[in-house]
Amino acid sequence: MQQEETESQVFEYHPDEFGDILVNWEVDEYAQHQRSKLWYILAGVIGIGLIIYSIATSNFLFAVIILMSAVIMILSEFSKPEKIPVVITTNGVVIGDVYYDYQSIRDFSVVYDPPDVKLLYLDFFALSHPMLSVSLEDIDPNIVRESLLPFCIENLKRNEEDLTDLMRRLYKL
Repeated sequence: MQQEETESQVFEYHPDEFGDILVNWEVDEYAQHQRSKLWYILAGVIGIGLIIYSIATSNFLFAVIILMSAVIMILSEFSKPEKIPVVITTNGVVIGDVYYDYQSIRDFSVVYDPPDVKLLYLDFFALSHPMLSVSLEDIDPNIVRESLLPFCIENLKRNEEDLTDLMRRLYKL
C-alpha cells in the first residue's frame, strides 16, 4: 500500500519528467494460479527426478537450480502478489518503478483473446533488453492501443501470445 502512494506522488509532483498520464492500471507482481494436488504431485515427481538425474551426471549446479525453483514456487504460493502500477504517459511507459521512454521502445502489440490472454507486449531496440509482456487486466485494449499509437509503431504481425507466456499459463508456472 505504501509503494502505491509513493508512485502516485511521483506522478503528481513530477509531471514534466514523465509527461501527462494517458492510461493507468495495476497488475499483479506475478500470476496466481489455482493448482490442484495432482499438479503438486507431478511437479514433485519431476523435480525429484531432475535432482536424481543431476546428481547422477554430477551436475550439482542444476540440482541447486531445481531446489531454488521449488522453494520460490512454494514461497510464492503462500504470499499474495503486490500490485504494480502501469502508467502510459506522453513521454513513455512506467511499470512499477521503471521508466521506459518511447525512444527505447521498438514496437508494441496488444494480444487480446479473453478470458485467458490479455497482454501488452513492448519490444525494445536494445538487444540486452528482452520483450516485456504486461497483463491488461480489465482495461480496454483499444484505449491502450490508441494511447500508444502516436508514440510507437504497432506490430500487427504479433497476434498470439509469446511461447514463454503460453507455457507459463498452460503449466501454471
